[in-house]
Amino acid sequence: MTDQRSDALPMFSGFDIDLFKSGTHYHIYNKLGSHILEQDGVKGTHFAVWAPNAQHVSVVGNFNGWNRNSHPLECRADHSGIWEGFLPDIGRGEYYKYFIRSNNGYEVEKGDPYAFHWETPPHTASVVWDLDFQWTDTQWLENRQNTPPLSKPISIYEMHIGSWRRVHEEEGRFLTYRELAATLPEYCNYMGFTHVEFMPIMEHPFYGSWGYQLTGYFAPSSRFGTPQDFMFLIDALHNAGIGVILDWVPSHFPTDEHGLGYFDGTHLYEHADPKKGFHPDWKSFIFNYGRNEVKAFLISNAIYWLDKFHIDALRVDAVASMLYLDYSRNEGEWIPNQYGGRENLEALDFLREFNNAVHTNFPDVMTIAEESTAWPGVTSPTTHGGLGFDMKWMMGWMHDTLSYFQRDPVYRSHHQGQLAFSIHYAFSEKFTLPLSHDEVVYGKNSMINKMTGDHWQQFANLRLLYGYMFGHPGAKLLFMGAEFAQRHEWRHDFSLDWDENLNPAHNGIQTLLKDLNAFYQSQPALYEKNFSPEGFEWIDHQDSLNSVMSWIRKGKNGEDDLIFIGNFTPVVRSNYRIGVSKPGYYQEIFNTDNLKYGGSDLLHPDEQESYPIPKHGRIHSIPLVLPPLAIVVLKYVRGFDWL
Repeated sequence: MTDQRSDALPMFSGFDIDLFKSGTHYHIYNKLGSHILEQDGVKGTHFAVWAPNAQHVSVVGNFNGWNRNSHPLECRADHSGIWEGFLPDIGRGEYYKYFIRSNNGYEVEKGDPYAFHWETPPHTASVVWDLDFQWTDTQWLENRQNTPPLSKPISIYEMHIGSWRRVHEEEGRFLTYRELAATLPEYCNYMGFTHVEFMPIMEHPFYGSWGYQLTGYFAPSSRFGTPQDFMFLIDALHNAGIGVILDWVPSHFPTDEHGLGYFDGTHLYEHADPKKGFHPDWKSFIFNYGRNEVKAFLISNAIYWLDKFHIDALRVDAVASMLYLDYSRNEGEWIPNQYGGRENLEALDFLREFNNAVHTNFPDVMTIAEESTAWPGVTSPTTHGGLGFDMKWMMGWMHDTLSYFQRDPVYRSHHQGQLAFSIHYAFSEKFTLPLSHDEVVYGKNSMINKMTGDHWQQFANLRLLYGYMFGHPGAKLLFMGAEFAQRHEWRHDFSLDWDENLNPAHNGIQTLLKDLNAFYQSQPALYEKNFSPEGFEWIDHQDSLNSVMSWIRKGKNGEDDLIFIGNFTPVVRSNYRIGVSKPGYYQEIFNTDNLKYGGSDLLHPDEQESYPIPKHGRIHSIPLVLPPLAIVVLKYVRGFDWL
């Protein structure tokens, strides 16, 4: 793999051009786009755009009355397809587009694919801007370099910036990046989340796309402020000890005229054949991963966010749609690969190259795949034929778990395998357990409204679900609002219903999540072997008659092991025996039925003594009273004095 950290000045060397044409210029954002500089003592802006099939390219903007002839660019003579030019007296804040006349006569005004800043939608011009910022997160970056990311707890708070909180006194306007910086780090710290994951913040014309239909790949959305304002937010999160994950969308892009589609009068960024180049679900274009300059655009975009914005991880959206040529297509609507198969070989090469580039340039940064199929080796190294991601969303766990929890407990005994099954493949990849935004929209119900039963049972079930989630191997992810059991589905045009948190039942859920995050980070057994089968052992997953499951989470030190017991019915189980291998005393260290969480307060405050009554293939057992719809966690305290 070839790469270089190019000089910040946007002058192209022959090496730059060779790298770009080979698809391996991972810092091409330092060259293409608009860059403010001084040339021969004159201040201005250098513009460069890739448009190989153009007959004429000029820069139009406020500064020339959008005149298509007054500021032409020159086409480089090296067959790169790059048009460039230095325009004096053009500086920060100028609106502009590229006027392109194609060889086929097509004329269009396009936004700059590499622009650092855009007009606030619905306006569509690019804005000349710089990335100057005084970072103060040196300590965070040094710590990140010295700690393997998967060796510590990962609890992710997924959020949509435009609807987390709004200013009600000002007609419900968005919070700005800087306003978020004053509240979000404190909230994440209070709740104990280790990371915040932003749904795509790159510029997007349609707010209702939630950021998944991008036009400004290199620009934080101006709805919430400038690039420096977004840097300020990241800096504040880092200084509060919170990692930042960005959703990244290399799978498709919208058809808006000012965007990437049909850029120079040809299908430059997308495939020409709609069977390969148009996504039927999202009505958007699909990138041509086989074109080197497109690969350079996408991979350099990933590197850009890590380089210029200090991002700690990229969550790659819709990976499954990239892997399969027949994704969401019927027979006859897709084109097989060269071997007649359904695998998108060009996308596979791209994803491997993306992960190699990220991990070569930023070995301490994570990549996370939203991949919903059983594609093998998503988190295996590319050297072993894998895709090279660090983690993958465990979509099977999410579907099975939510399906189970929506069942009346009367019928759960017939479906216990839904919960137990995930352990069969829990270590085939390195997984994140996602309860994401996708599960609380479009009539799927909010997390609390998915739960079955009366009011008390709904909240007890949700406490049980979260306790089960934190006891299950894998990193954790929860979408905003679910941490206090918001009743409404997520609505992107409104703030979360924070006033619900004044209700004791809702506040109990928030307190539970806060304590679960603290518990997760305080117990090595929950993260030291989070991605290894050595970190998990069943005690009993077959007691479907009582709908009870029990298991052990293990750390590097056996003294850290934890016993989880889950009662998935509203029936109290008295004198329920759990087999243990170590004779002695055990302490209950967590119970989701605690009164402070809204539970019935059926706790075990005293140490629990084991007895030489074999159970579950173990020599001793402990009699417990299992609270209704709850998770109980025990930890070995000490042996018997006489042993």
